[in-house]
This record gives sequence, C-alpha cells and structure tokens, in this order.
Amino acid sequence: MKVLTDNFSTYWHGFLGTLWLTLVSAALALALGVLVAGCRVSPVRPLRTFGTAWVTVLRNTPLTLLFFVVVLGLPRFDVTLPFFTFAVLALGCYTSAFVCEVLRSGVNTVPAGQGEAARSLGMTFGQTLGVVVLPQAYRSVVAPLGSVMIALAKNTAIAGSFSVTELLGVYRPLNELGYGIVWTFVWIAAGYLVITLAISLLFSLLERRAAVAR
Repeated sequence: MKVLTDNFSTYWHGFLGTLWLTLVSAALALALGVLVAGCRVSPVRPLRTFGTAWVTVLRNTPLTLLFFVVVLGLPRFDVTLPFFTFAVLALGCYTSAFVCEVLRSGVNTVPAGQGEAARSLGMTFGQTLGVVVLPQAYRSVVAPLGSVMIALAKNTAIAGSFSVTELLGVYRPLNELGYGIVWTFVWIAAGYLVITLAISLLFSLLERRAAVAR
C-alpha cells in the first residue's frame, strides 16, 4: 500500500488522464463508426468502397504504427496539435473501424423488409438507417460494443509513449524514485481494472434495458 499512498496524486493524475482519453476517444470512435457503417451499407458504390477501405486499412494496421503516422506524419503537413489530440485521433480512428463492423453486423440482423417498408413510405436512406434500422440493430450490438470500448481503454496505454499523461506512464517517475516495479504495476493494473469494470457494468445495464425494450 505504501507505493500507492505515498504517490496517490501521481496515480490519480494518470488515472484521470486515461479516463479522459478513453471517454473522448470513445466519442470520436462511435461518431466515426456510425458514419462509416452507414457508408458500408449504403446503396452508393463509392461510399461502400470508402467504408470498406477505411475498415480494411485501420483494422490491419498496428495501433502503434498508426500513432507514429499521426504524431510524426501530420506535422509534416503543418498540422500541429497537442499530443493529447493526436492520441485521440489515433485511438478514435482505429477503434471506429471495429465499431463500424459491430454496427454493420447488427444492421444485418434487421429483416430486409423493415428497410423496404421504410422506403415505401418515402423515407430517404439516411432516415431509414437512423429511424428504422439502427434503433433495432442497437439491441444486438450492445455487448460487442462494450468489448470494443474495453479494448479501447486498454489501448490508451500506448499514448504514454507519445508524451500523453496516462496511467501506464506512472511507472517511469516511480521507477526513478526507486519504488519496486512489481507493486508499481500492480496498482497500475488495478486502475485499469476499475475503468474496464465500469465500462463492463455500463454496457451490461444498457444491454438489460435493450432486452426489456425488445
């Protein structure tokens, strides 16, 4: 306990950094994921091609490499942003590919007749997707989305290598102060466990609410 009590402010600062990075990246990932999923199921071929390319490239690119592309590549085009923003872009874009595929799988569970009925009423593709299809697809994708968000929370650990304040980076100053590396990492792991359990609980509640609505 001494490692934690003597350095609680350091741990707390890192914990809040990881939590905030997870929340902002999750918001970006969900927004992009919905848009790209719409492209993937769109009747417009160029949009489907774009959606397929987005998912294929990002899902098959190591996240660390994507961080290097964002942090080192964007400044070459005179895009200068805080390292936190770069980390959000890398994590959000990467996770959006997985969100997209989860949503697309949910869309495929909705009977085709639902979309046809909406179109027969004069609804546009956007209206059909947003009002008819996605609300029904949501019920079947809550649990998989929770798993994606848990993975996102753990992936934030990479941001510490790019000058972003987060939980895993706590080990560096504590190691320099001579604290035991094992107990340092035990409390870091406990912090990640708190975050992932909170996400798991949240999505369990959402899943139960969706099940009742069904």
